[in-house]
Amino acid sequence: MTGRLAWGRARRRVRPLSGAGPILAGCLLCGCALVPKAPPPSPGPPAVPEPPAEFTQSAPAGAHEPLEWWRAFADPALDEVVEAVLAANFDLAEAVARVQQARVRARLADAAVLPVVRAGAGVDSFDVPVDAGIGAQLRELGLEDALGDLAGEGFTLPDRLGLTTYALRADFAYELDLWDRAAHAARAACAALLASESDVQAARIGILAETITAYFDVVDARRQIAIAERAVGVLEEREQLAETRYDRGLSDSLDLYQVRQDLRNTQAGQPQLRSRLAAAEGRLAVLLGGYRQDVDALLPAAFAPSAAPAPAPVGVPSDLLRQRPDVRAARRRLEAAGHDIEARRAALLPRRSLSGTIGLQTTDVAGLFDVRQWFGNLLSNLFAPVFDGDRLASQVALSEARFNELAAAYGRTVVTAVNEVEAALAALRHEGRRHALLEGWRREAQETLAIRSDRYATGLGGYADYLDASRTLLDIESAIAASERNLALARLAVHRALGGAWTAGDAVAGEPPGGAPPPAAGV
Repeated sequence: MTGRLAWGRARRRVRPLSGAGPILAGCLLCGCALVPKAPPPSPGPPAVPEPPAEFTQSAPAGAHEPLEWWRAFADPALDEVVEAVLAANFDLAEAVARVQQARVRARLADAAVLPVVRAGAGVDSFDVPVDAGIGAQLRELGLEDALGDLAGEGFTLPDRLGLTTYALRADFAYELDLWDRAAHAARAACAALLASESDVQAARIGILAETITAYFDVVDARRQIAIAERAVGVLEEREQLAETRYDRGLSDSLDLYQVRQDLRNTQAGQPQLRSRLAAAEGRLAVLLGGYRQDVDALLPAAFAPSAAPAPAPVGVPSDLLRQRPDVRAARRRLEAAGHDIEARRAALLPRRSLSGTIGLQTTDVAGLFDVRQWFGNLLSNLFAPVFDGDRLASQVALSEARFNELAAAYGRTVVTAVNEVEAALAALRHEGRRHALLEGWRREAQETLAIRSDRYATGLGGYADYLDASRTLLDIESAIAASERNLALARLAVHRALGGAWTAGDAVAGEPPGGAPPPAAGV
């Protein structure tokens, strides 16, 4: 959609008038002559820059699969957590409720294009005295002698007159959508509905990103706590050995104080690690719509975290941005704003409406089934704005300003999406390199530990050297655990930047493949 439609399109579908013929046609022409002119178009928004065909940063090519993309982490525990969050998260339920509201508003807008028909039944009964009714009127007219003659022939008026009538009717009203005002309003509501559905997908990917982040924070905190406990054990042994050497005069106090300082620093870090774990479990509990005991039930105290995932199998052409729900929602809102402009412009033109009633009326209930008792009426109205204090023209200008705002927001969303993909791909690549370097460092530390162990077993080396090598290996394992967390989050950032946010079977309603705009409502 390029934005505002041409003003001349509002006059493309003038339907032939019926009923009043030339009179109504003349009224219509007069109404058109009195219509206030639309304000000149306001300056348009800045042009949206075309996304690059390929991103500067690259990743291994492959088919990007947005459905259940978190399974690429190959972690059954994570899969179970995600499924529980999708079933119980309050934010997601709130977003779904907003879609339901938008769906109802779209139905209401569609209903405005259709006629309104109401059925009714009635009973009309009256009972009045003759002197207060026809008898009094006859006396006022000087027809009392006529009443006397009728009485002499054996006819007398009753003291009271009463009558009951029964009716079945259908009332209808219909506004002829001469300038597609209602049709554009319906299309705007349809686009707003699609935007709200995309908002649900955006909310879902945000919730899943928070869930996966909290999960890997829990995994990392537990691993760091376990590594810290092992390090404390190694340092306690190293402290005992340093004390023995100091007591024997084989080392000075500086060596002992250095070992004790390392031990105290490691012990002091343990409460912080447990605090990190509690905070991560609390965030995960909120996402699950429960409490920390629910997290404990879902994640047992001891579970084996998955190995670091392979690089995300994503392709990097810019058309993948179409599946980003925020880009889709911004485009749909821009489309809705364009239809709203056309609806506001159509409101400047005359309106023609038809209304009437058809039904049966009789004094006998059985007569309600007699087609000869039918009655009907038809009314046609023509309304044209003549003077409204510039209200309608101002509404057009307001809609155009709203369109410009949304066009700028759409451009910002596209530019932000492109740069987020660039940054996510770069972070994934660099964190992968760092993880590979740490793995090489760990292999060297393991070889060093094996040599120190052999030298200690053969009496060629000391136990202190063996403990120092063990401590170095634990430090490297702690760094690798943190790097695996960062690598998983970098992979998550790529999935999020490319819009891999929805679960299997949750296709976006009305969204054709490739991101093309859906048919507008009422077409």
